Amino acid sequence: MYKKLKRKWNKILFVLSEFVTNIFNLGKSSLDYELNSEHFKDIFDRSKKKVDSDKIVFGFWKELSENAKKENRPLYVLAPMADVTDVAFRHMLNKYGKPDVTWTEFVSANGLMSEGREHLKRDLEYKEEERPIVAQLFTSEEKNMEGAARLCTELGFDGIDINMGCPDKTIEKQGAGSKMITTPEIAKEVIMAAQRGAIRKNKITGEIEAVPVSVKTRIGWNKVEWQSWLPQILECNIPVLTVHLRTRKELSMVPAHYEYIDDIYNMVKSISPKTLLIINGDIKSLGHADELYSKYAFDGAMIGRAVFGKPWLFDKEKTLKENDYSLEEKLRIMIEHTKLFEEKLGDIKSFSIMKKHYKAYVNGFDGAKELRNKLFESKNAKEAENTVNNFLKSVDL
Repeated sequence: MYKKLKRKWNKILFVLSEFVTNIFNLGKSSLDYELNSEHFKDIFDRSKKKVDSDKIVFGFWKELSENAKKENRPLYVLAPMADVTDVAFRHMLNKYGKPDVTWTEFVSANGLMSEGREHLKRDLEYKEEERPIVAQLFTSEEKNMEGAARLCTELGFDGIDINMGCPDKTIEKQGAGSKMITTPEIAKEVIMAAQRGAIRKNKITGEIEAVPVSVKTRIGWNKVEWQSWLPQILECNIPVLTVHLRTRKELSMVPAHYEYIDDIYNMVKSISPKTLLIINGDIKSLGHADELYSKYAFDGAMIGRAVFGKPWLFDKEKTLKENDYSLEEKLRIMIEHTKLFEEKLGDIKSFSIMKKHYKAYVNGFDGAKELRNKLFESKNAKEAENTVNNFLKSVDL
């Protein structure tokens, strides 16, 4: 309640200060000052005003996007996915098919500011080879977002991304994730808090530098409302806006709304001409991303579920030759992933997390269902490897 009253009071003070400043500006008296509707429209409708691009921190995004444009293609980036884009999975992608930009799985900013932060920091482990890498955070608490952004910046991340699209109810109960679509004022405060925290001293030059803060969200809560929602995010001088082309209500139960891409792009560029638009939803491959790029206007394509079981997906050549991989090679890659998961995260995460990966790796061949079921019973990497070895001995490759 106190925070809500504080926000309303700050808005009132802001409008009054604008009014008083304009009355006395340049020596004008109140009698000389001419009140006009355009002035007050500018005060109350800031979303119609173009963002000053010089105030946007782009960091690595600038050069990366320019290079993609020269190659006449979109940026290919990895979607942040809970219990998926962990250090083990990202290591596999880095080895078999590296995306232009890698996201961590999302991490609670509240948790990072609690006594249990050391446990959560394991989710932020990464290798230098993964750069550029972005840490994704979620919270509705300004103070925690600022502190978590500062922590991630100190850990060396190239960017910070704020999750404003996750439909998980436990996240929404915290006022975070997609719930922020219903509280745009809080969303803006959280973005600005992250920007305050995303500052560090360059280890080489010693100069103070800002790290880019981006946002990932959806086209609406219970209905399509990107026209009113997205402009409010863009007010905050963000370099990148990723839009999942479904509402929170739709989850992933309907096809992504590609029909909105051009309109969203035009709106983004009209408000913040240099902000990059990344689209997300049902993108199956780099080839599919290129196909969409030839039809619609956007700057990057974020790929999520399609990468399951295909760590080579971000390598065009390997994807084109995907059918050249033998069944044994694919299963060996799966076991490599399994061993890496156990090595890196076995002490803090349930081995059952690998089941979602097994579903993707093990399908489309005779005996796949039976092999999957046996893998689901595995309690560790050794058991999984034995299961695969026994299967391979039993089939005619």
